Amino acid sequence: MLLELRAENYAVIDHAVAVFGPGLNLLTGETGAGKSILIDALALMLGGKASSDLVRFGAEKAVLGCVFESTAGAEEILEQNGIDAEGDEILLRREIGANGKGRVFVNNQPATVGVLRALAPELALVHAQSETLTAFDAAQQRLLLDRFGDVSVDAVGEAFARWKTLRSQIEELRSAEADRLRLMDLWSFQAKEIESAAIEDAEEDARLEAEKRVLANAERLFAGATAAQEMLYEAEVSAETLLGGALRHVEDLARFEPKFAETVGQLASAKAAVEDAAATLRAFAGEITASPERLEEIEGRLVALERLKRKYGRTLAEVMAFGADAAGKVSELENREARLMELEKGLAAAAKSYAVAAKKLSEERSAAAKKLAKVAERQINELAMNARFAVDVSAEESEAGWTVVGWDTVECRIATNPGEPLKPLTEIASGGEMSRVMLALKVSVEEGASKARKTALPRTLVFDEIDIGIGGRAAEAVGQKLKTLSRAQQVICITHLPQIAAFADQHFLIEKAERGGRTHTGVRQMQQSERVEEIARMLSGANLTETSLRHAEQMLKQSV
Repeated sequence: MLLELRAENYAVIDHAVAVFGPGLNLLTGETGAGKSILIDALALMLGGKASSDLVRFGAEKAVLGCVFESTAGAEEILEQNGIDAEGDEILLRREIGANGKGRVFVNNQPATVGVLRALAPELALVHAQSETLTAFDAAQQRLLLDRFGDVSVDAVGEAFARWKTLRSQIEELRSAEADRLRLMDLWSFQAKEIESAAIEDAEEDARLEAEKRVLANAERLFAGATAAQEMLYEAEVSAETLLGGALRHVEDLARFEPKFAETVGQLASAKAAVEDAAATLRAFAGEITASPERLEEIEGRLVALERLKRKYGRTLAEVMAFGADAAGKVSELENREARLMELEKGLAAAAKSYAVAAKKLSEERSAAAKKLAKVAERQINELAMNARFAVDVSAEESEAGWTVVGWDTVECRIATNPGEPLKPLTEIASGGEMSRVMLALKVSVEEGASKARKTALPRTLVFDEIDIGIGGRAAEAVGQKLKTLSRAQQVICITHLPQIAAFADQHFLIEKAERGGRTHTGVRQMQQSERVEEIARMLSGANLTETSLRHAEQMLKQSV
């Protein structure tokens, strides 16, 4: 819900702060005090169009700010726009310069008006005279109907996703056909060139390089290995012979002095190591063959492999992967017709599933629309109107009308005077009538929605100009409906009528005063005793009477 709204140097407001609470928040005050200015300020915080004319005369800029409780959807929008969340609250601030420039901040981080507009549906819905028509678009009307009828779009959404995915795959396959045909020869050549190279594995070049080094230095390696082996084992005075003699002497010493036992072990290990090294050198020397033919063969193979790596990858592993990819593309193109037939068969099945789900959804909406129209018409006419109301559900069954929420268009229609035809709500001329229709609709939906769905839309609802042209019992009916609606959602409303003001959970007074030759508008929450006087003023005017005060007290008691 909306926790706080601030305005500085905005229109006639120099500084005002309103701290709102749950339930029904009502704003009252004398005509011209600036009640609607606060609602307009909130609309600006939700992305409304700003103007330098809104800056208080003499000030450099107007500053608006508000604090909302956060929602999961709002946090997702912040993440998408690179804005960090700050706990359970969202802080919005908007500056409007007298020079026409402005700035937006969300959670004290620079943002845009577009971010405010994206957040608006998650935070609040303003039904001010200037905002109602844009706020209640076709999507909002469908959402209200679905909420009232407890209608789920999950099944049709899943069917739509499957159908759309298959259609995209088919379009991609068809649109890429010309380009792929042009590349067919190239892919075939690449795949065959790599395949004909018969690469053993990703390490073949490394093994050949090692073998090449040996063959290129065969004489030197043979001489070195033979010489070392002779020194260690074959020579008349070899290392093995010397170690053997030393070992015999130390073994003799160990028979008399036990401390040489460890030395015996060390010399025996050294003699064994020398023998092993000599054997390794002898085997290596025996394997070395000076083969110019083999060297030439290896060098040719390495040149061929290097040419492939220059063309298709830095390593043989990359070359092999490139070849597999090219072969796969060739195979896919060769099997295109079979793949296309398979996809089209799947698309037909997905389209049928979608049609079944969308038709079922449409039937559910049509049934719910009849019930909502009847309930809403009764609610509307209890608000001093004499109207006929209908909810039309029209299905666009061609693929052009398919969406993730079905193929229906939902439109609320109304005739506000006898004998007139039903017209779309957007053609209602009176802002007060529109606000009352919206209130009646919201109450109808909240009363009809299941308990599980009552928490689905935790937004703040704001109503302005809702009591124009009504009074008496109709005004009391409006107050009761606002109270009913506020049990599920936070409601903020401006009213001129005491019958409505009496239902407030939080009652705010908008005051205008003149100080230093300038007009100053402020807002403050009233205590119970002050509410009695304010409602009495609304009943009898500036001159309070005992009768009006008693009447005000009675109205407050009855509204509890």
